[in-house]
Amino acid sequence: MHSQRVALVTGASRGIGAEIALQLAHPDIHVVVGYRSNTERADYVADAIRCAGGHASTSAADICDETAVAAMIDDVATRFGRLDMLVLNASGGRQYCTEPGPAMHQNRDAQRRLARLALPLIPVGGRIVFVTSHQAHFYPYKAVPKGYASIAAGKRAGETTLYAMRKEFDRHGINFTVVSGEVLSDSAVDFAAAVADAATSPGHPAIVYVSGPEHLTRQPA
Repeated sequence: MHSQRVALVTGASRGIGAEIALQLAHPDIHVVVGYRSNTERADYVADAIRCAGGHASTSAADICDETAVAAMIDDVATRFGRLDMLVLNASGGRQYCTEPGPAMHQNRDAQRRLARLALPLIPVGGRIVFVTSHQAHFYPYKAVPKGYASIAAGKRAGETTLYAMRKEFDRHGINFTVVSGEVLSDSAVDFAAAVADAATSPGHPAIVYVSGPEHLTRQPA
């Protein structure tokens, strides 16, 4: 049995997911770098985590593929016997999901399925963190960048679906936090650090806002 805490970060071979995985680098944490197909990039992230003094491995799965996701969770169970932190990070372009209706499948259906599959592995006090953008969190109340509406709708639906599971999370003693940041921002490191903090801190609010203009992060009337 591994004494380290175990974190699984989905979509961790690139972008904000990769930065989140790097922010989790710590001698007491083993980071599973989840990715769909780019083995080279996932290996690079895992190597960087090790170079930073952490522990890491990679796990390939299209999160829209139920069989592949089940195999990924089974692999985590076999290797570690637990999953202390599940970071649900997905963006949802058509190129990242093989099923029809990619944004909704990836950001709602796949996230819900992955959370349910992971529940038996997450101990009391464990954490599930859903990564979203301000544009998705406030959708449809705020304007979104051109071409982003379907992704925003999918991520908003994913957030709503996971909120609906909070009673189930509570029964398992699992904490759930949403971290929302700018979809187009120069502060990716700050965003990733906030996600890592939400995953590792003993206590956290239900929603964390990272950067962004005040008018955007204000709750809709």
